[in-house]
Amino acid sequence: MVLVFWLACGIGATIGGSSHSMPTSHEVDRLTKVYAGYRDSDTIQVQWDGHNLGNQAILSERQRGIERVLARHGLLPLRGRHILDVGCGVGHVLADLKAWGASSSQLVGIDLLPDRIAAAQHNYPELQFQLTNAEQLDFPDEAFDIVLTFTVFSSILDPQMAQNVAQEIVRVLRPRGFLLWYDFRFNNPRNPHVRGMTVRRISQLFPTLKQNLFSVTLLPPLARRLGRATPVFYPILTQLPFLRTHYLGLLQKK
Repeated sequence: MVLVFWLACGIGATIGGSSHSMPTSHEVDRLTKVYAGYRDSDTIQVQWDGHNLGNQAILSERQRGIERVLARHGLLPLRGRHILDVGCGVGHVLADLKAWGASSSQLVGIDLLPDRIAAAQHNYPELQFQLTNAEQLDFPDEAFDIVLTFTVFSSILDPQMAQNVAQEIVRVLRPRGFLLWYDFRFNNPRNPHVRGMTVRRISQLFPTLKQNLFSVTLLPPLARRLGRATPVFYPILTQLPFLRTHYLGLLQKK
């Protein structure tokens, strides 16, 4: 499973940024340690291996879902739309948007971890990347047409930090702009560092946004074990709702 966790380090807001929230430094410290552990874990790196057919099926399903929801809401092509990826990781998700017409000059990614930002800048020098705090975004109000959060909020265990980030996302979204969402809907019993984002939790964080979410992604430990049978069994098993672990879709600002 491609897990990209995105947030921020403690850099204060400047003119045009937020002034109503203070960074939750203890949660930033925790997240930094957690993702350093992921980076240094051979077990985790094997699980995330892009050559695994199950991981490839997960990514392909997600890409089809993204294209479907963007088209359904009249957002394709993405040409001319300003897009922010909150928690861009090494930049792959943001760069993929160019396939749907997004302009490199209008794509911006932010992340918590310096090594991920360095990797993103190396991978995609034509895009804009910033090491910044998602609790205090250094962007004017209503600056973006679309904001992405892929497996972001499930990684934030501190309620105040989650609220701060959510408020900033809403602030920088333009009226009738969209939050493109992909995140766990269940807790992971093998990983105490993430918490499932139910519809109720999402509504609590974004009470003013209209939700249009659906479940996707076959249970990753199962998907990764399908091997050569992946093309046959992944489409069948993912039809079972209780085996789908993530929500994907759009939340729209009024």
